[in-house]
This record gives sequence, structure tokens and C-alpha cells, in this order.
Amino acid sequence: MFKKIIFSFLLVMGLNQIAVAQSQTVSGTITEAETGMPLPGVTVMEKGTSNGTSTDFDGNFSLDVGDDATLVLSMIGYVTQEIPVTGGDINVEMATDTEALDEVVVTALGIKRESKALTYAAQTLGSDEVTQGKNVNFAQGLNGKVAGVEIRQGTAGAGSSTKIQLRGASNITSSNQPLFVIDGIPMANYQTSDASGFYGGRDSGDGLSNINPEDIESITVLRGANAAALYGSQGANGVILINTKQGEEGKTRINISSTTKFESVYDYPDLQFRYGATDEPGADSSWGAPGDYENHVDDFFDTGITLQNAISLSGGNNRTTTYFSYANTYATGTMPTNEFNKNNLTFKQTSKFFDDKLKVTSNVLLTDQKVDNKMLNGYYFNPLLGLYTFPRGLDFDEYANNYQVLDPQRNIMTQNWPILGNSEANMNPYWILNNTPNVERTKRFIGNASIEYTISDALTLSGRGSYDFTRQIYEQKAMAGSSPVVISDNGRYVYENVESWQAYADMILTYDQQFGEDWDFHGVLGGAYQKRIIGEGISVDSQTFGLYAPNIFNIQNITGLQAFSGAQRVNSRLIKQSAFANASLGYKDMLFLDLSARNDWASTLSFTENSSYLYPSAGLTFLPSEAFELPEFISFAKLRASFAQVANEVPAFRTNPINTAAYSQVGINMELPFTELNPEMQDSWEFGADFRFLDSRINFSATYYQIDTRDQFLPMDAILGTPYQVYYVNAGHVRNYGVEITLGADVFETEDFTWNTNFNFTHNDNEIIDLNETYNGQRNRIVGGGGEGYETFIVQGGSLGDIYVNAYLRDDSGNIIVSEDGVPVNATSTDGMKLVGNANPDFMLGWNNSISFKKINLSFLIDSRFGGKFVSQTEAYLDALGATETTAAARDAGGVQVDGVLNDGTPFSGVVDARDYFSGVGGRNGIKERYVYDATNIRLRQFTLGYNFGFEEDSFVKNLNVSLVGNNLFFFYNEAPTDPDFAISTGNGTQAVTNFGPPITRNFGLNLSANF
Repeated sequence: MFKKIIFSFLLVMGLNQIAVAQSQTVSGTITEAETGMPLPGVTVMEKGTSNGTSTDFDGNFSLDVGDDATLVLSMIGYVTQEIPVTGGDINVEMATDTEALDEVVVTALGIKRESKALTYAAQTLGSDEVTQGKNVNFAQGLNGKVAGVEIRQGTAGAGSSTKIQLRGASNITSSNQPLFVIDGIPMANYQTSDASGFYGGRDSGDGLSNINPEDIESITVLRGANAAALYGSQGANGVILINTKQGEEGKTRINISSTTKFESVYDYPDLQFRYGATDEPGADSSWGAPGDYENHVDDFFDTGITLQNAISLSGGNNRTTTYFSYANTYATGTMPTNEFNKNNLTFKQTSKFFDDKLKVTSNVLLTDQKVDNKMLNGYYFNPLLGLYTFPRGLDFDEYANNYQVLDPQRNIMTQNWPILGNSEANMNPYWILNNTPNVERTKRFIGNASIEYTISDALTLSGRGSYDFTRQIYEQKAMAGSSPVVISDNGRYVYENVESWQAYADMILTYDQQFGEDWDFHGVLGGAYQKRIIGEGISVDSQTFGLYAPNIFNIQNITGLQAFSGAQRVNSRLIKQSAFANASLGYKDMLFLDLSARNDWASTLSFTENSSYLYPSAGLTFLPSEAFELPEFISFAKLRASFAQVANEVPAFRTNPINTAAYSQVGINMELPFTELNPEMQDSWEFGADFRFLDSRINFSATYYQIDTRDQFLPMDAILGTPYQVYYVNAGHVRNYGVEITLGADVFETEDFTWNTNFNFTHNDNEIIDLNETYNGQRNRIVGGGGEGYETFIVQGGSLGDIYVNAYLRDDSGNIIVSEDGVPVNATSTDGMKLVGNANPDFMLGWNNSISFKKINLSFLIDSRFGGKFVSQTEAYLDALGATETTAAARDAGGVQVDGVLNDGTPFSGVVDARDYFSGVGGRNGIKERYVYDATNIRLRQFTLGYNFGFEEDSFVKNLNVSLVGNNLFFFYNEAPTDPDFAISTGNGTQAVTNFGPPITRNFGLNLSANF
């Protein structure tokens, strides 16, 4: 069936390309005027027809044309030329066109603007830069390439979510994720389940992980509200614009990309295999006799394989262009039994009618994704817990090969494992992988349609609509015999079937007009409608309430009605209507004024007196290079300033909390309706400068910003005696300010050799200026996600992301207080927890390079983060069990040297038994101050080395590239015991901490790309 579809599609496109009779063949070579280098990809069209071709890798072309034909040569960034055909070869030099480069920036609402007129910072990456590393989730390919962007990778492997922040975190209780937009229309990028805390949790993946990277033409990052004001409250945290590929007039293309990558574990906690199991029945520790014990960890992990195959077909004429693509991504993780399989199907068509006055575009994106045994976070159902703690000296292979044994009394298979009575549900890793499997299935449909009518040369009316639907089904089937901490005697069944959808429509009137020689005006007037429901469906978990019959996994077999508490749910619901306007005025191409305003009417403000909120923005740009005669080495100079005020999204059900149905009663809402709510407001200032030097071979951009967020939604404990437990207030003032710098250069540019290099620098400071009278002066657990000696308290005068941990108890002189046995004392109270740093880096620096020599191309990205702290709950837990090399070295030395004072002030200095010491400072609620690490890291983030094979002009194959591709190949510097970029959660809590998270991996493989 698929072959028939492809054949039919090719046939239709072939018919569309039938042109008028042709009587002569013209050939030639097109080169760049400045360097003499051949220009591949130049569009060569016969004027007045749909007949055309494009130059090959060596700049050559051949085209059959009619008598008295004229060729139109065009390429983005170069001056378009018209060349009459007079016979013989045509060799043309094309000059670069700086003005053309300024015309391809896509901004808010999909509006194209000249980059020189923008009053805010924006950075664009092309398709090659986005897909260079062949990441399963394209967002991870943005690391180190865009200033002001911080990206943390999820811990669930392929299909996991990505935590993205632009210009730091500004919201205490709501999301700090940016808005994602596909072809001008907001995209739903939500999670229905987010892993947080230390015990368990599932990362459901986000909307980004569903997108096919090969469909992306470019990505533009609008880092602040100044650039995203037209998107309203959705754009308060910045916007990332995704522009997808489409067919081109006069070109029929087939593109194939095939990648095979191998992923391997190259670092995990530094474990010891020199001391055996503790001589206690059922113990999970290794405080026993010395010996030479087998390393059972190395052989546990698999070599992961990722296969990415994609094909796209595109073409068209001057009336209709079409783009079709299919992609499959299949991956097996380094964790045994983990599999990921994703299918993407995309169809996009644009047609013109009525003398090109009417343009109709439709776009459909389909995703079918399945993940088997996605890694769960924390202790529960995590195979790494049992793997790392397995008592040394016991036969791991025996338990691996015989992870289940027959229980003759129950006649069922039960777990075979030496560790008994562990409160963290320590289980045989192979039992978890085979007998507590989880499966996640996601189906997604995104349909976009737009109609654009050109009323006159200056006036255009467009309307767009989108429907984004996702259904996700998740099941976990934990067999009887698993740890009683997490299941009943007969097993545990988890079933979720939830759907999320978003409908969006807008209508925009655009006016562009030149007034005389000096003035130009660009105006936008429009309205939008949006309806969104997230996480509506059923969620049932039998937990320890029980199943009637063992190992029968369906809802009917659940015994306890408690399992159905809140089974039918909806996470969020919103209807929003908006009106917006934008006006841009330019004077002599050197001074630009930009003004915009948007008003939203949101259903989440129902039952309040503030049913809508208005936010304005204004910006000014001045081009000294157009106004004055500057030194010759300055090719371009621009100064810009802007201000925007936006409201942040209001969470659902704040103004009218809803009751829920429990298993035997109604769950009465315990939150006081927040009817006095005011929208959270954000004031954003931005100042910047952009320069190009030496005929634009060097470019430099610098931006300073300040973002003040006020009237946040803070929860408060209700007064005793009232029927409520929680109420909300508008309070809090958080400020972000920082600097973003980009520097790029064409270091070398000759016919055979080119080298382009780019630096991205980001520095952000965050300050909690004020909370309210109740919260000021104390440590507040507002964001959650803490526990076990780790917290991210919100404190006036501090910063979002501040890390507090259990600390050594000290006297007034700073000496560590120890017990009579010399073990340091844990200051476990809230006041005793110590501020040890912040989860966010002091600054980030990315260095991206692209080098080509003849047909060889090389690229590499060095990504670095300096400063910030990272906490390892894993190391603390393993130390207490004697499983780490640190504890073995201490035993080798005869103990741990401790210097401190007793509780009465008496000095203490001596060697403390290693087991006593690490049992005291380590463990779940140990002294985490010992387990805080510098998060500074410098790594080779991405590497590619390829070769382009050239072909004859009339060859069926136009280009073939074979490349070696590598990601996260190694660290130049990293002091943390794991990858400090891992993020348990995309939320505001549980930051910069790991608890039996995945090991550090690298992947390396081969990519083949062919164009026909």
C-alpha cells in the first residue's frame, strides 16, 4: 500500500512538471563572485514557466528551454539575475546580497521581517544545524548553539522530555518552559506525567519528542517577551519558532537520510568490588571481608542501537507545491528490554488561485510512538538500585539467570533475590525488567490549514486554523512476588488512557506600504481563539490495594475501590480569546519603531473582576551604518532597545476549584477560590547591538536584559477553623538580568577550504526580591520536589534554584560537631539545612565549528557550563551500604580521619571506622553537604566528519554524503559523578540532583544522506 502511495505521488508531481515544448539545451556553472567557489542549490528557472532545475554540488546545471528563453537565477543571500539564452554555456558569478539576508527572518505569528528592523534579539538555525547530531529529540540539538538557552536532558532515554529555559526561571509555581510554534501556530508541548521526587515517577515525554527533525527547515529562537509579545501570555517565557519544509517551484526532489548509531555506557558511579557482602541475613550492604570480587555491572548494560530512516519527496510548479515525508526511528537503549519506536508521516501542500492572489496551505503531521520499559525515576521499579547495591561476593549471574523461581504453595513464579525487607523496594534488576514491564503508546495528529488573500499590493488578509490531538495509553504490569513495598500479594496494575487536545484559529490583516522614498509602514491587526484540554481521561493504579487473582492485569481484577480515587481526571482546561495589533514604522532604512499590543480574555480568570489582561510592547532600532559614513571595516551596525509587558498563564481551576469523587465519598475541595486573582505580570527590558565587520565575514551581537515578574500565584496555609487548607495570594517579585553574546566568523573562505566558527555566551542572574509578609524571612517549600536532605527552598534575597541540604552540625566557630564515636552529627532541621549553591550555571559557552576542504566536511561543537552545583543522592545511598570505591579506600586506610569537636566543645581528632562513618554521613537522609559537586563541565557535545560524492549533471543521484556522527563523546572536564545536565523533572523542583539516574553514555554512528 505504501509503495502505491509513493508511486501515485511521484506520478502526480511528474505531471505537474510538464512544461511547454522545449527546443534547446543550455548548460553552465554558477560560482560565488567573492570567492569563485561553486554554488550548489541555485534555482535556475526559465522565465515565465514552471520549467526549472538547480545546480549540483559543483555548481553545474543543465536545462532544456524554449526559443528566446531567459534564465532566472536565484538563491537566498544572493542577488537574483536574469540571463538571456544566446547559445553556448552560461557561466555566472552571483554576488552576495546583504539586503536579501535581512528578508528571511520569521518572527511572531509567522510574519517575515527584515532582521535589520527587529528591535529584539533573535537567532536562527538552519535545517543542517538542527539535524547535524541526528538526535531523536531535535531540542537536544540546540545545546550550545543558541545564546540564552539552557537545555537539560530527561533521564528516561529516547522519548523523554527536555527541560528548556530561556533567560532563566522567573516563575515560582508555574512553568518556565517556552512556547513552541509550528509554522506560525502555537503547538501543544505539555506533559501528562512528570517524574519528580526520589521514590518514583514517570516522564510521559513532551510534545517536542513527537516531531520529526528531518521535517524542520529552520528554528528561530525569540528569547524574551519583547520578541514574543504578540503571542501574549503563552510567550512570556520566550518562543521557539519551528518552520517546516515545503515543496519548491520547478524542483522535484527526493531526499533520503539513514543513520545508524551505537550508544554505550562509559561512566557510572565509582563502585568497589574489593569488599564482600555484610554477614547479615538479607542485607543489602557490602561491609564484609576483603577479596577480589566480580564486577557484575559492566556486563549488565547493552550497546544501544538507534536506527533513523527518513524519506521526503517534494516538488511543484508555479501553482502548487507539495511536500511529503515518512520517518521511522527505532532505538534500543543501554538498559536491557528498553525499546523505542516512532513513525512520522507529514504531508504539506500549498496552492495558488486567482492569479496568485489566493494561497491555500495545508499541513498534516502524524506520529505513532511506542516505548517499552521506559526508565522510571527514583528507587521504585528502578533496576539500577539493585544492580549497584548487590552484595559483593554473591553470585550475580545466578540471580540474573534465575531471577524467578516457582513458589510451590501458590504455583506462581516469584522473585529470586537475596536482599530482604528493603524499604526502597530493592529488587532483582532482571525481575524488574521482565516481570514489571511498562509500555507507553502515543498517537498524535497535528493538522494546520491557512488561507491568504492578497487584497492589494499593500493589504493581505489571512486566516489559519489548527487542531492538535494526542492520546497516550500507559500500562505497567507488576507481577506477584515483587517487593511488598510497592505491590500487593497478587501484583499491581497501572493503567492510564488520557487525551489532550488544542484547537486554535486566528485571522490577521497585514498592511505593508512605502510612503515616498523615506518612510515605510508595516501593520498587523488580528484576533485569535484557542481552546485547550490537557490530560483528560482515566488513570487507575491498584497500588497495594490488591488484585483479586494474581497476575491478571485488567481493571476488573482490582479489589480496592481506593484505586479508583480520582480515576477520571482532567489536568487543565482553557478557553482564550485574543485581539492583537502591531505597527512598525521605518525611516530611511536606518530608524525603526515597533509598537504592539495584545489583549486576552481567558476562562481561567472566570469568577474574578479581571476577565482580561492587556499587555503592550515597544521597540526602537537605529542603524548607524545607514546614517553615517563608518570605517570601511564596519559592514553593518545596529543598536536596539525594547520594552514589553506580558501576563503569564493563569493555572486552571484557581478561581473555581472543583470537587472530586473518591471511592466512597465526595472529595471536597480544600482550596479557597481565588476570586481576587490578578494576572502575574512581567516587565521585560532589552538593550542590544549587532555588528558585522570585514565585508560581513565577522558578526557580533550583544544583548543585556532585565525581566521583573510580579504578582505570582503563591499558596498559603489557611487559618485554622476555616473549611479550607490552602488559599492563594498575588505576591512575589523575581528578577532575571543578564548578558547574551554571539560571535561568528568566516575564518577562511577559499575555493577549496572554508572554516566558519561561532561562539555563544550566556550569563543570567536571578534574584527573589520579595515574597510577602508571611514568606519573607523564612525558608519555603513552595516548589516541592525535595526530601531526604535535599530542598529547593524559596527565600527572599535568594534565587530560584537555590539548593539546600542536610549539613554538618557546627559550633559557633565553624567546627564540625561529632558524636562520641567521632561520626559527624547531621543538622537535620529545616534551619540546619545549608545553602550550598544554585542549580543554574554562572555562565554557559558554546563553540560551534564547520570546516570543509574540497569534498570533506567536518563539524564539532564544544559545549560548556561553568558554575552551579549538583547533588548526588545516589552516592550518599551507596556510601552507606559500602558499595563505592570511596568506602573501600577508607577501609584500606584503616578508617576515616575526622577532626571536630564533641557536643561539649572538647576537641576530637582520630580515625573513625569506615562503616560507622559512612553509615552516619551517607544514606537516604544523610549529610548531603558531603555529596554536593561542582556542576562545571566541558564536553565534546557533537562531532561529524563527512564526504560528499559528486555526480554528473545528468545523473539520477544529485548528491551523496556519508558522515560519521557522534554525540556526547567525552568530557574535557567534569567533577560530578554523573552528567550534571540530567534533569529528573521539567518542573521547578528536583533540580540538579540525581537518584539512581541513568549512567553517562556516548553515541557514535554513520549517516548516509542522498538527494535525487
